[in-house]
Amino acid sequence: MIKINYKTFFLKKRFPLTISRGTFTGSENLFVFLNRKNNIGIGEMCPGLTEGSETAENGKAQIEKFLNETGSISSSVIENYERAFEYKLAPCALAALDIALWDLIAKEANMPLFKLFGLNLPSVRTSITLGIMPLEEIEERVSYLRKNNMLGNLKIKLGSPEGIDRDKEILERILHFTKNECNNLRVDANGGWALDDAQKMLKWLFKMGVEYVEQPLPKGEEEDLKFLFKNRPLPIFVDESCRNSKDILSLSKCVDGINLKLMKCGGLTEAIKMVTIARNVNLKTMIGCMGESSVSISAGCSIGALFDYIDLDSHFNLDPDPASGATYIDGIVTPVNKPGHGAYFNNAK
Repeated sequence: MIKINYKTFFLKKRFPLTISRGTFTGSENLFVFLNRKNNIGIGEMCPGLTEGSETAENGKAQIEKFLNETGSISSSVIENYERAFEYKLAPCALAALDIALWDLIAKEANMPLFKLFGLNLPSVRTSITLGIMPLEEIEERVSYLRKNNMLGNLKIKLGSPEGIDRDKEILERILHFTKNECNNLRVDANGGWALDDAQKMLKWLFKMGVEYVEQPLPKGEEEDLKFLFKNRPLPIFVDESCRNSKDILSLSKCVDGINLKLMKCGGLTEAIKMVTIARNVNLKTMIGCMGESSVSISAGCSIGALFDYIDLDSHFNLDPDPASGATYIDGIVTPVNKPGHGAYFNNAK
C-alpha cells in the first residue's frame, strides 16, 4: 500500500523570467511524496504556464479526486500513467505522480534512476536561458553567468512584444558582452513571431551564428510551419506546439525537432515514449523545463542520455532551491549516484 503526502513551496526566481507571453517571478509548486515501507518517492508539479489556470492547490485536488474515484496508486508505473492520462489529470499534476513513483521504484531497487532505465550518464551540456530584458540589464546578467561558468551554451528568449527590431538589439547586445565565450547560441521565440517576421528572423539569426530556433510561431498556427520549414536556413524545434506523443506525427514533416518537458507531457513515462516516436520519424530531441526545483531537474537528467539537446537550468535561477540533487559538472547537469533520482527535499517529512 502506497501512502501519499503533499507539500507546497513557493519557488522565487533570482531573476524574473520574461518571455513573449509575460514575466514570471516564481511559482508555487506542489511536491508529492509516495511512501511505501521505508522508502519515499518524491515528485514535483510546477503549474503550467500555457494553461494559466493550474495551481498547486488545484493540482493536489485533482490528484486526490483521481485517487478517490479510481482507487489507490498502482504499483505499475505504466498502468498508473495510463489511468491518470485517461482520467485527464492535468499533465503537470500527473508528472508529479509519475516522477514520485519512478523515484520510489528505483529506491526500492536500490538503484539510481538512470541505471534503472539502463542509461548512461548524460554527456550533453545544458543550455542556460536568458530571458527578454531591458538592454541596460544585459551586461549585469552576462557577468553573473560568467562568474558561474554558464556562458557555454546560451538560449536567448526572443519574441519581444516590441517587435523583431528589439529582438535584434537584445541578441546583438548579448553577443557584444559575451564576446567569444559562448560556444552554442540558441533562440526560443516562445511563439512570439508572426510568419512573416519568423521568416525574416530565421535568415538574420542564421547570419548571427544561431544554431536553431525554437517555437517561432504561436501554438495553434502549426499549419503555417510548412511555409517556414521550406527553405529554412536553421533547424526548427517546437515546444508549446508539441504536448505529448500524440502530437509528434502530425509535426514530423514540418519541424526538425521537439522540446519535451516533464510538466507538459506528464512525466518520465510519456517522455521516454516521445523520444522513441521522435527518433522513429527522424526528429531531434530536446528536454526542457519550466519553473522547477532540483527534484524535477534530477528526474529529467536521469533520462538525459536520450537527448540531442538539454535545457535543464530552472533550478539555477531559484532563490533558494528547496531541494538538492543533480550536480553541474563541466556544463552537464548530472544525476547523483544515489538510489532514485537523487533529489532530496529538506522538509519531506
